[in-house]
Parts: sequence; C-alpha cells; structure tokens
Amino acid sequence: MPSRRFPIFLVILVLVLPSAFSVRAQEIGPPLKLPRVDASYSAPYYTTEYSQPIDPKEGQLQLGVTYTLWIPEGVEHVRGIIVHQHGCGEGSCKGSVTAAHDLHWQELARRNECALLGPSFHQAAEQNCRLWCDPRNGSDDVFISSLQKLAQISEHPEVATAPWCLWGHSGGGFWASLMQVAYPERIVAIWFQSGTAYQSWTNGEIAAPTIPDAAMHIPMMANPGRKEETHERFHRAWDGSLAMFKAYRAQGAPVGFAPDPATGHETGDSRYLAIPFFDACLRLRLPDQIGDPLKVIDVSDGWLAPVLSTDAPVPAEDYSGDAASAVWLPNEAVARAWQDFVKTGTVSDTSPPPVPTDVKVDTATGTITWKAAADFQSGIQAFVIERDGRRIGQVPGQPQNRFGRPLFQGMSYGDTPVLPLLEFRFVDTDAKPGNSHEYRVINVNSVGLRSQ
Repeated sequence: MPSRRFPIFLVILVLVLPSAFSVRAQEIGPPLKLPRVDASYSAPYYTTEYSQPIDPKEGQLQLGVTYTLWIPEGVEHVRGIIVHQHGCGEGSCKGSVTAAHDLHWQELARRNECALLGPSFHQAAEQNCRLWCDPRNGSDDVFISSLQKLAQISEHPEVATAPWCLWGHSGGGFWASLMQVAYPERIVAIWFQSGTAYQSWTNGEIAAPTIPDAAMHIPMMANPGRKEETHERFHRAWDGSLAMFKAYRAQGAPVGFAPDPATGHETGDSRYLAIPFFDACLRLRLPDQIGDPLKVIDVSDGWLAPVLSTDAPVPAEDYSGDAASAVWLPNEAVARAWQDFVKTGTVSDTSPPPVPTDVKVDTATGTITWKAAADFQSGIQAFVIERDGRRIGQVPGQPQNRFGRPLFQGMSYGDTPVLPLLEFRFVDTDAKPGNSHEYRVINVNSVGLRSQ
C-alpha cells in the first residue's frame, strides 16, 4: 500500500467518450485557484487532484477538480460515501474546500461508518458550469477514478466501490440527477438542493438520458426555496424540482418535496432535514455485508403528506389522498422533521448535545483544548468555558451565520463551513502560571441547548 505520508496525488485521465456539451479548449481559460484549509479537527483527510488538461480530448473533463475525503477515526471498513457537491460558479467552488471538514456532516458519516467527500471544481468565473455539472462531459469518470485513487492512498480499498449519498446544490443537483440515471445501483439516496437537470432534458436544452427502472428505486428529496418560485433567475430551480417530483412520484419513486419557506437559492437551514433524511436512507439501504447490492426500499412502509402543504404526514397505509402525487418520507422521525421544516425553514430539537471530552489545560500558558462531536440533530453553535464554576469565555465569542442558525463553524451560501476554521482551543489570559483551577467546557448546539 502507498504511504500515508503523501496525501496529495495528481490524477490525469484521458477519456474518449461522446460529449454532451462541447466547448473549445481555447475557451476554457485559466483554472481557479482554491483557498487553503489550514485547520482540521480529526484526521485522517486524504486529497487527490485532477488538473485541467492543456489540450483536452473529446469527452475528457476540461476543468480541474480537487477531492477531499474524510474517514472517521476507528472505521475499519467504509460502508458508504456522503458526497457534498457544491454548485456552479467561482464562489461555490471556493466555498466547497471545507465541505469534508464540516463537523455536523462528519457526525452523519461517523454514525453510519461512512466517509465524507468534498469535491471542489476549479471553475473560474468565465468558465461554463456545464463543463462539469453535466457528468457526461467527463466529470463522472474523473469522480470514479479519483475514488479509486483515494482508496489507494487511504488504504481503504472499499472506498473505490462503496455506494454514495449524493447531496447537490444548484449545479450540484443538476450533476446528481444525471449521475442517478447513469449509476443507480451505486446511489443510496439523493438530496436535490435547488437543482436538477430534469427540466433541462425534458425541454430539449440538453440531451435526454434514458432513465433505467433502478433509478426510480432511489430515495430522493427535492428542496427548493420558496422565494425561488417567483424569482426572475432562480424560478428554474423551483420549476424543475417540482416537475421532477411530480413525474418521478407518478412512477412510484420514493421522492419527497420540501420547499423551504425561509430561503431563495441559498441553502439556509436545510441540513437539519437533509442529515436525518440521509441517516434514515443509509439505515434502510446499506447492505449487511460490504460489497452486496443496496437494499430495495418498500415504498409502502414510508409516510405520506400532500405536496405543497404543511399537513401532518401519516403512514402510507393510512393516507386517504392520491399516493401517486404525495410527498414520500422514509420514516416517522423524518416525517415529523419535514413538517417542522416546511412550516418554519428549520427543525426543532429538544435533546442536549454530547459532552466534550479529553479536556486538557496547559497551566504555563492557560491554553485549554478539548475534543467534541457535533450534536447529530443540531450541530454545534459554540463552546462555553468555565473556570472554577464561573463562565470566563466562549468560542466563538459571537457565533455567526447570515444564512441560518449561528454555528461554531459559520456557514456559507452553499452549506459549508467558512474560513478560517476555528479550533477547539481557548486561552485563559487571566490564569496565573502554576495556579490550580478546575475548567469545564460546555457544548452548545444550534438551538441553544447545553451539554450536561
């Protein structure tokens, strides 16, 4: 096996496949330079990079892309990969570099023995998003080949063949909808965050794919923002998401529709529904034995609710309306969270977060460090520091998030932590060297509940 001391590899693929969207090489322009992520919370992270080809061949991906993979400590065999795929544009690409470092999404991965993957395409402002968000232009082959490379460098060969949960925002949802029809046997579930290619292929804008029957067995959730419905630009995300939901649900597919009343095209607080949705689907679909096919969901075991309503979902067997047009939800817990979300744009929580562990104090410098897991329901808002039973500080001092609930890591337009990443660290500047004190670190989740 390759050494862990060399985590960055260069992957260059030459593929000769039909192109779905043609752009001349000289129109590509210089690649985007991604920002650097200096802090991490829990190794190991693994990275592989595909460089923008100088003279791309037909069907070859014409943009560069970096993949960052996080594997939870102690996981012997990776059972699945949660892919957090950003949207179109330079800002989305830059913001995506922290996706694999997201503590809340890491907790989803940890509890299901999965890895978390953050792709970052090198798409500069003048470059066309369809070069990557239509996977038929080569991004699917680079994705699969990069997983093979990550399997080698992580010494987890199962990463190359593990099934995927695909979360995609905007262009990322466009990409996920086309990956769905190409690789249905490898996909556990899909979250379409304000994006799908469905309308683009039904109106002839792009080549229409052949949709295999297996694609209609994948649990899905379409999640546009209510403000997109009448937006001059982003109404396409609303229209396409609703049209896809109606068409797929009419075929009996397990698909839900969760309009966010608080947002437009930004991701808002959707993670508080997306994470439990994926958790339920992973538990329903992952095979008992690694390498076996994904389990098939019995749609009749789900819960149903009228689309574009806030009515309480009920078990499918008790639903009195037209099941073929109703929102499908995998279990009661997700059904309750869905109703909360479509009413408020977020999900309530009454359970306290986990207690921080491994608290250490350097008495010479007054530096306090600790370890902490994110609250599965609500993530982390902040850590309160107490000395001898009295509060002396908080990290961060004022949690920020202009797109949703305040979070320890902040949050971008596209549901990723903001740079620079904070560390689990606090310096007690009033502590006198050599003095003995009792320190306590308290975890506060995004609804304000404190660890016990």
